[in-house]
Amino acid sequence: MSQGPLMPKATAVWLVENTSLAFEQIADFCHLHPLEVKGIADGEVAAGIKGFDPITAGQLTREEIEKAQKSPNHKLKIAVSKVKLPEVKRTTKGPRYTPLSRRQDRPNAILWLLRNHAELKDAQVIRLVGTTKSTIQQIRDRSHWNSGSLQPLDPVTLGLCSQIDLDFEVGKAAKDRPATVPAESGPTLLPTEVSTAPKAEDEEINESAVFAKLKGMQRPHEEDDED
Repeated sequence: MSQGPLMPKATAVWLVENTSLAFEQIADFCHLHPLEVKGIADGEVAAGIKGFDPITAGQLTREEIEKAQKSPNHKLKIAVSKVKLPEVKRTTKGPRYTPLSRRQDRPNAILWLLRNHAELKDAQVIRLVGTTKSTIQQIRDRSHWNSGSLQPLDPVTLGLCSQIDLDFEVGKAAKDRPATVPAESGPTLLPTEVSTAPKAEDEEINESAVFAKLKGMQRPHEEDDED
């Protein structure tokens, strides 16, 4: 796969707003699906993402864009940078660095994570969007200064973290979650054969007591007849 722009969705937003390129051309250049680019044009995808100018960033030339606009079958080619920057390796673990242009979106991303992945620990949220524990708590208990205006937005769509990082943290949280212990069952009904069985005391009947009782119930004339 050819190298794509540094900020694919933000670049796609800029190309949709500032050029007449076909959705397929933008999708091919930004490594997105054409329907996703169409969603950007309709305002259904990448809402709130500011367009990133690929010309200023040196990723495209005006000549290349004009050439693609005249020929719908032309595929945009990324400009080769004349300056090679050394690869920066992270040597220490800590909160993810968030560009200044994205920091205003962090509260919305935190709210989205708290609502959709409540199993995530604060440390995991900090790693994903580069925030602080106090900010997470403020958003959780709605004491954040901007709580009334916050809207849950996917941090992946906002460019604050990658889908791979999010899936990794969610999977890790699921593994760390303790197994649920089944609740103890309460008392159950006795089996039918037990509950309907005759009592032992009913089986042993005192015959003499029964006959004595019947004799006491006889009428006077019946007694005379017997005499």
